[in-house]
Amino acid sequence: MASTTSPSLSSKLIAELFGTFLLVFTVVGTAIFSSSNTGYLGIALAIGLSVVAGAYAFGRISGAHFNPAVTLGAAAAGRIPWRDVVPYIVAQIVGGIIASSLIYAIAAGGPTGYLATAVKGGFASTGYGTRSAGGFDLVSVMLIEFILSVAFLWVILSVTHHEATAGFAPLAIGLALTMVHLIAIPVSGSSVNPARSIASAIYGGPVSLSQLWVFLLVPALGGLVAGFSYKGLFDRKPRLVDNYMSEAKLGSEPVKA
Repeated sequence: MASTTSPSLSSKLIAELFGTFLLVFTVVGTAIFSSSNTGYLGIALAIGLSVVAGAYAFGRISGAHFNPAVTLGAAAAGRIPWRDVVPYIVAQIVGGIIASSLIYAIAAGGPTGYLATAVKGGFASTGYGTRSAGGFDLVSVMLIEFILSVAFLWVILSVTHHEATAGFAPLAIGLALTMVHLIAIPVSGSSVNPARSIASAIYGGPVSLSQLWVFLLVPALGGLVAGFSYKGLFDRKPRLVDNYMSEAKLGSEPVKA
């Protein structure tokens, strides 16, 4: 008989740590090592593919959040207990920092000036003003990060619903994150993930660190708004027409318009 025992919290945290490591290593590594050849499309595809792979690998263990905003949204929607939120977020931040630290070590072994150039450019940090690829201001960055965080969480909560088509959630989530990055990279550098922003900002210099608060606050707020609003917007349980018809046939009170 197959075991129905749920994974332990330690297993979930290890899965979240490694999954976030994979996500950050992929997106920051692509931005620093490959973006001169691939452009924004390469970065967006890289992070989308990393989430697809991580979700298929670890979704059965931890739910494959890899993102504090997703964890907050899942808790707000009643998908995970609130007591797991802080351990999940700590694991995600640690996984992201390990990833960016290894990217830093690899860049240090590059040609003369390679690491210095990467750090001067913000080390793939998210940001506004001088840290925005398109020069967008704080308000524009906050708007796009909030809108896309809410939309991304709604997608996640929808495709992981128990009535959703089985087996396709990781693919849908990865494609959604790819779309998010295609939209947001020129504006904010595309965070929607506080762990990813922390991981790059710690090597991005004083400006990146001073702007980090935006990418902690806004995606987290977006996740909470999406989580709390999801059930009322998308998960209502109306009575079926067939039930009304059955009642009518059984002689109950007629349906009123």
